[in-house]
Amino acid sequence: MIKNLVIFDSHAHYTDPAFDSDRAALLGSFPDKGIAGCMVCGTQLSDSAAAVALAEQYPSLIVTAVGIHPECPLPPADYLDSLRQLAAHPSVKAIGEIGLDYHFDGYDKAAQERILREQLTLAKALDLPVILHCRDATGDMLAILREFAPLEGVMHCFPGSAETAREVLQMGLYIGFTGVITFKNARKPLEALRSIPPERLLIETDCPYMAPVPYRGQRCDSTMLTETAAVMAREKGFTVEEMCRITAENAARLFRTGDRLHI
Repeated sequence: MIKNLVIFDSHAHYTDPAFDSDRAALLGSFPDKGIAGCMVCGTQLSDSAAAVALAEQYPSLIVTAVGIHPECPLPPADYLDSLRQLAAHPSVKAIGEIGLDYHFDGYDKAAQERILREQLTLAKALDLPVILHCRDATGDMLAILREFAPLEGVMHCFPGSAETAREVLQMGLYIGFTGVITFKNARKPLEALRSIPPERLLIETDCPYMAPVPYRGQRCDSTMLTETAAVMAREKGFTVEEMCRITAENAARLFRTGDRLHI
């Protein structure tokens, strides 16, 4: 076991039903495993509210983001008022997970773009960073982000090239990587990773999804982040401990967690 770890999982979904059987035991084990913080992200109003409730149970471990994910059903007409009310909670440090996703047939491009713009506007008004999701929609995503740049936030589970990474960085965003960088076919994200300054990197699980090798196919959780950190450290020339500390400090700075987490 690696000692002296300080890990911040910058993107997790601990309200997911996959954790219903052992959520308390798992989260309770984190301090002894070097996990100093987790960003629990919302995908719709119900789990955004659940994330805030979870943060109340673990105030020194969990911070939250509230938002509408592009794959979720269209929110009610007054959803922005609901997000604004949720965002008043002291655990809420970002608007997210928001973005565009054109992966599955039948997506509503116009609705996704409208809801993304509305949530970016809300984040600006509330002075909160954003947590961005982009799948098979890079061109449209970049076009919308240019409208709002400069931006505080992170492009999570980064899917793009080194060239896209450079543009994202120029907008002011951080870039997060999941266990995908441990996969055998990870050439493209590794090329992007090598091009990103250490001070703009975040490390994340997207749990319960995206478990890294050798856990691929299992339910993912934050204790597996050392595998992702090892690949990131190898590519960037750091030890695992250094890489975890750097990304934890980056996340704490981006999400302004000083009032809740001690990193």
